[in-house]
Amino acid sequence: MIENIKPKETTAIINSLVGGVVPKIGVQHITVGRSDEINAVISALEDVKNGHSIVKFWIGDFGSGKSFMLHLLNTVALKQKFVVANADFTPENRLYSNDGKALALYSVIMDNIAIQTKPEGGALPALLEKWIEKSIINTAEENKISLVEIRDKRYHNLIQNNIVKTINEITEVGGFDLGTVIMKYYKGYIDGDEPLRRNALKWLKGEYHTKTEARQDLGVREIINDLNYYDMLKNFCKLFVSMGYSGFMINLDEMINLYKISTAVMREKNYEKILTIYNDCFQGKIANLFFNFAGTKEVLENLRRGLFSYDALKTRLMTNKFETAEMRDYAQPVIRLLALNHNEIF
Repeated sequence: MIENIKPKETTAIINSLVGGVVPKIGVQHITVGRSDEINAVISALEDVKNGHSIVKFWIGDFGSGKSFMLHLLNTVALKQKFVVANADFTPENRLYSNDGKALALYSVIMDNIAIQTKPEGGALPALLEKWIEKSIINTAEENKISLVEIRDKRYHNLIQNNIVKTINEITEVGGFDLGTVIMKYYKGYIDGDEPLRRNALKWLKGEYHTKTEARQDLGVREIINDLNYYDMLKNFCKLFVSMGYSGFMINLDEMINLYKISTAVMREKNYEKILTIYNDCFQGKIANLFFNFAGTKEVLENLRRGLFSYDALKTRLMTNKFETAEMRDYAQPVIRLLALNHNEIF
């Protein structure tokens, strides 16, 4: 059966291939030789839907299809009703820093949030407004008020109380300020106050750099920073699941830029953050979260600069010693992307 390709996807695929990059949409139409990997991902997504959290490391040489695989994961997850975000590590963003580079990574992740109806990213406002509408409907039903009448200003406090209650139930560290800012977003949304709505979105995306400015604009004491951004990602994961989504997938490419960090202490701190994420996911400390990292074999195995230079990660990421090219183990955290064979290419 031939699947019809939308004109928008056709254009994106051709333009991307001509430019030598992976297309952001329609990548499923040009997938060859990765059926086992795709089936493994579909199985993992089912586990995440059921409340588990997973971390995968996609390892391969340059040109082996790591970025392609992450884009494919993105497409599959969106169809499974996941919220998905993609980001690349660069010299200017990383998992741990004390100079704003971790916050920069967070901001890229939040900018690139995608859902099936908005696969190109930028879906955070749509998600917030969907959740607010859901809260309005729930408040109306609980208080036996019509959906038209509930939008009257005299019922705003009822809706606000419902929103605060829900956020308090699903969030942990940073939950109070998150709730306050979402309330500001709600107020801007309901009242048509675009500057207030924009300021709330700015806070949620980690774009405030001083507490003073955030306090003046929104009345909150804290801002998202290098130290607390990961807690905020976990809060958003819970928020997305409360909206009815299957989970939150975060895809992080170009791990070579962590490997290239010149300071050994800073590089180790970034690997320590990966360990924290790994432990949180596999020890059940967070539900419905799926992290994917992509890097080269050297990034994984180099004993001086790679992930294996950090002993706690090395013990967790060692490949199944019984695995062969014919007998693959896709359940393990590290999945090595092998080159396509002659039949798959031709």
